[in-house]
Amino acid sequence: MGDIRQSLLPRDVLSAAKELLYHLDIYICNLVQSGRQPPQVDSKTLELVEEFILHAPKDRNTPARRMSALQELQLLEIMCSCFQEQSRDTVRQLMFSALFSLQGNQADESRMALLSKLVSMAIAVGRVPILECAATWLQRTHRVYCVRLAQVLVDDYCSMVPGSGPTLQNIHSASPRFCCQFITAVTTLYDLTSEELTPPSELLQMIVSWIQDDPRLVLITFLNTPLSGSQPISSLEVTPLGGLVRWCVKAPLAYRRDKKLPLTNGTSESETEAGPLFSALHLSVLQVFMLLPNILNEKGLFGRLALLQMESLATLTSDLSRLLDQADKHTHTSSADTQALSQLTLDRLAQALQVAMANGALLCAREDLRAICSRLPHNNLLQLVLSGPVMYYNNIHTPPLAFSPHAAHSPIASHPPHPAHPAHAPHTPLAAHPSSHPQYPAQPFMTGMPFPFRPSH
Repeated sequence: MGDIRQSLLPRDVLSAAKELLYHLDIYICNLVQSGRQPPQVDSKTLELVEEFILHAPKDRNTPARRMSALQELQLLEIMCSCFQEQSRDTVRQLMFSALFSLQGNQADESRMALLSKLVSMAIAVGRVPILECAATWLQRTHRVYCVRLAQVLVDDYCSMVPGSGPTLQNIHSASPRFCCQFITAVTTLYDLTSEELTPPSELLQMIVSWIQDDPRLVLITFLNTPLSGSQPISSLEVTPLGGLVRWCVKAPLAYRRDKKLPLTNGTSESETEAGPLFSALHLSVLQVFMLLPNILNEKGLFGRLALLQMESLATLTSDLSRLLDQADKHTHTSSADTQALSQLTLDRLAQALQVAMANGALLCAREDLRAICSRLPHNNLLQLVLSGPVMYYNNIHTPPLAFSPHAAHSPIASHPPHPAHPAHAPHTPLAAHPSSHPQYPAQPFMTGMPFPFRPSH
C-alpha cells in the first residue's frame, strides 16, 4: 500500500477515495489469507485512509481536500456496495475497523461524521453487512461515541423526517445484533434526567414492539460474545437491561416533571401517550429476566455473572430519591397523584429487583441492596423484597468473567435453583399495590418465583 499514495495524489477526491477502497479491499483479503493471527492493518495504510477518505491533511503544508455534498453521497453509495459485495465477514470487519476505529487524533471527528452518515444510509437501503459491522463497532467503542451515533440515528429516523420510523423499525429482523446494540446505546443516551434526555415516543414505541416480538433480542450481544476476555469498562453494557429498567422505573416521575400540556384529569399529553408504553415495556423486561435461568445454566454462569450491575442500581435509586423530592414540591400535582406516581415507581423498582434476583441477573447481599435503597420512602412491596432472607455465600473463588468489569467480585450462590420459568407472564398475576393513576396501570407482581437465597443461621 506504500506506493499507492503517489498514484492517488493527482486524482480528484472522489476518484482517489474510490481507488483507495479498492486497494484496501485487496490488501485486507491478502492479509486474511496469509493466516497471520491476529490480522492487523498497518499504520501506513491507516494514514492513507485518513488522508484520502477522511481528508485529514498529512501535514500543515498540504491543503485539506474537501468533498461536495454530492461527492460525499456518491462515496457513501460506493462504500455500501463495497461492503455488500465482499462475502467474507472477516474482511468486512477489518475494513470497517480500518475506516472507523477511533485513533485518538483529529481525524476522529471526520470518522464519526462519515460513520454516522454511512450507518444511516445502510438502514435506509437495507445494507445488512454494514449494520453487522456497526454492531461490532458499538460493542468495542467508548460509550461516549456510541451514544453520538445513536443520537444521529434517532434524529434521522424519529425526529427530522416525518414518517421515516418504519424504515428503522425493520432493522430488528435484518440485523438483530445491531438492533440490540442500538437499544443499549439509546438507553445509555436517554437517561430521563431532563426533558431533552427523555426518549421520543416514536423511539419508545419502536423498542417496545421489538422486545414484545422477540424478548431474546436484548440478550443477543451476550449470547454471541465469546466468554474469553473482559468487557472494557468504558464500553456499553453487554445488555440494555440496566437502561431499560431505569426507563421503566423513572418514567412516571420523569414525565410528570417534564409535563407541558395539562389535561383535565391531571395528566399530560406526553404522559397519556407514554404511560401504557412504559407499562408494556416493564412487563417485557420482567419476561426477559425470566428467560435467564436456562440461558445462564447452559453457559455455566448462573450465580456467577451479574447482567444487572449494582453500580447502575445505586445510580438509579439516587436519581429516584431526587425525583421523589421534586414531585413533592410540584404545586400543580395533587397529593393523591403524587402518592400514586411514587408508589408506582417504587412498585416497579421492587418488581424489577425481585425478578432479577430470582432469575440470576442480580447478585448481591440483601444488606447491600438495603443500603442503596435507604433514602427511598417506604413502599410495602419494596420493603418485602428488601427484608427477605440474606444471600448465602460459600467460599468458592472464581476467575473474572467476561461482560462484567466487576465480575471478579460477584458472589456465587451456593445452591442456584433450576426453575422452569415460563417465557410469558402468568395468566392471573396479582397486582401488588394497585395504582389509581389512570395512565399507569398496576404492574403484576410475579408470584411463585423462588429466590436463589438461603436464610443465614
